[in-house]
Amino acid sequence: MTQRPVSKGTATAEPDAPAGRGFFGQPWALASLFGVEMWERFSFYGMQGILLIYLYYSTTEGGVGLSEGVAAGIVGAYGGAVYLATILGAWLADRVIGPERTLFYSAWVVMAGHIALALVPGLTGVGIGLALVALGSGGVKANATALVGTLYAEGDERRDAGFSLFYMGINLGALVGSLLTGVLQQQWGFHVGFGLAAVGMALGLVQYTFGRRGLPETTHHVPDPLGRGQARPYVAALVVGVALVVLLCLVGVVTAARLPNIVIGLSVVAAVAYFAVMLASRQITAVERMRVWAMVPMFVASAVFWSLYQQQFTVVTIYSDQRLDREILGWTMPVSWVQSINPVYIIVLAGVFAALWTKLGSRQPSTPVKFGLGTLVMGLAFWAFLLMPAGEGSVPLLALAGILLVFTVAELLLSPVGLSLATKLAPERFQNQMVALFFLSVALGTAMSGRLAAYYDPAHEGPFFWWVGAAAVAVGLVMILAKRPISRLMAGVH
Repeated sequence: MTQRPVSKGTATAEPDAPAGRGFFGQPWALASLFGVEMWERFSFYGMQGILLIYLYYSTTEGGVGLSEGVAAGIVGAYGGAVYLATILGAWLADRVIGPERTLFYSAWVVMAGHIALALVPGLTGVGIGLALVALGSGGVKANATALVGTLYAEGDERRDAGFSLFYMGINLGALVGSLLTGVLQQQWGFHVGFGLAAVGMALGLVQYTFGRRGLPETTHHVPDPLGRGQARPYVAALVVGVALVVLLCLVGVVTAARLPNIVIGLSVVAAVAYFAVMLASRQITAVERMRVWAMVPMFVASAVFWSLYQQQFTVVTIYSDQRLDREILGWTMPVSWVQSINPVYIIVLAGVFAALWTKLGSRQPSTPVKFGLGTLVMGLAFWAFLLMPAGEGSVPLLALAGILLVFTVAELLLSPVGLSLATKLAPERFQNQMVALFFLSVALGTAMSGRLAAYYDPAHEGPFFWWVGAAAVAVGLVMILAKRPISRLMAGVH
């Protein structure tokens, strides 16, 4: 009997669980993945909520003392590196140890990174900690998403709804992590906040250690294992690569200010290489090749979307620190709490979107239209900043909350749908790597967000919000207009 693609999810613990039973009408195994991703996002977003201000606050305030532009660039480059690292995570899953073990061991690396941020002071701790968190998170993200895909048979209309619920778990962790880390940072300092992120990841590992037993056996399958002796060239390349990076840092080629451009360049090169390898492969069918071509415009739209959305951690953080009125009955709300607003909306609206896609079924908008609408709405959110009053501390909290609601609607139109799309368009030989390709678009967009943030000036912000928003609106309109040719390339995938 021919084995069907793991990413299509035909082999599962309960492939035919009827709607209305199981985990909110989904397979029970989704609960385990929901949990580990929730705790990983608790640690990830809890740390990231205070990272930018840690970098640009003065040393007397407990920070590192970098300029705002360089600090924002580091955050953008780090965020891009997280998604760039999904390439390594996907490769380990497809060629070495399988997706489930890759996810488990990567979570340990994430925890080590948070411990380094908590215990090692200054830029040394930042460098070690962010490198480990980026590498570990790359392995968690690509494989958690791919594992969710294994729970659904091809054509199962619960898939998009399941990914929306999974996405709700991500944002539940992000909400609680941002709130608690912000409070600890304000009361006891940055390193205590980073320590809480490490505790959160430890809790996630405990939960997943018990829950991983309920995942389908196929999650341990290595789709394209390395042959005997094939590992040596890869190990040698890894050693040479690490040595080269260290050397470039020592001689001053790799600097904090150049990090966003470096990550952008690496993301573009990696994406072009991935597309070229898949399209040139003789091991994929003609239909699979068409579907890879369909991913190209989706990749571009996704990168543009994320270059705006991820500015929550760069421009919006600076905006919240300097332009937002955070006084509530005489109490000053922590800057990081602004980042908890979006997760609240996700928790409320993810189920609404999941129910909507389930109810519409085959009548729901096509994926190209969802991508186009998500990118267009993101551009409109940036235009909404143009309506805000001028002056330091003059923007009402409710006004920014309204803009972040628009961010959330855009996100739910594109992000969980994109995760689902990657599992549906994936060729059999490139299952987890297609998910990594989608995350490469996030890597590119996130690094671009850090680069764009260098042009943001709170005193002259109008042109920035206008032109960045206009670019997203234009790309969104193009995607909507091109829905028919893209849908034909998708060859029956909706």
